[in-house]
Amino acid sequence: MSFELRVERQLGDVAISANFTGNNGLTALFGPSGAGKTSLLNMVAGLLRPDRGRIAVGGEVLFDSDLGIDMAVQERRAGYVFQDGRLFPHLRVRQNLEYGAQRAEARRLMTLDEAATFLGIAHLLDRWPRTLSGGEAQRVAIGRALLSGPRFLLMDEPLASLDRARREEVMQVIERLRDEVGLPILYVSHDRAEVDRLAGQIIEL
Repeated sequence: MSFELRVERQLGDVAISANFTGNNGLTALFGPSGAGKTSLLNMVAGLLRPDRGRIAVGGEVLFDSDLGIDMAVQERRAGYVFQDGRLFPHLRVRQNLEYGAQRAEARRLMTLDEAATFLGIAHLLDRWPRTLSGGEAQRVAIGRALLSGPRFLLMDEPLASLDRARREEVMQVIERLRDEVGLPILYVSHDRAEVDRLAGQIIEL
């Protein structure tokens, strides 16, 4: 499976455009703040509509302005991991993960226990999000995305707010996702060393 993006969108004074086909594995969108990286992720997720163009993942068309196709957000099945994790503060870790699993129906990639073991978060299941370190919270956020039965993963600077030790911890998880789970990943970063390590293909914006 791979990403195909050929889109244009005007946001105020900023013109955002992309034209590429991503390889299997992890494709990184690399560039400075304000280059439109997150906007492109949001177009793939269906949260932001391009003015024109085409978006496909694994050959399935999510958006095509010429053909009048604009698949609904929930039908695109994107697993979205944000920079700040965005866990539900009123739910324990297990319940945050179960929220993702409820969306998967018959499409699940792994059970909750399998995901907790894979991500090294089994000992955190009864904790509240406010008690987690940044690295722990990001691993839980990745688990929630995985348990939702996604067709692909979108990751928006998931290491940006972490210290060096936690960055390494989460980077190793992302490497395992890339190598073992088999989902295509579209990954945003402005850190060159990070994308050089993780990405099979780098798209510079």
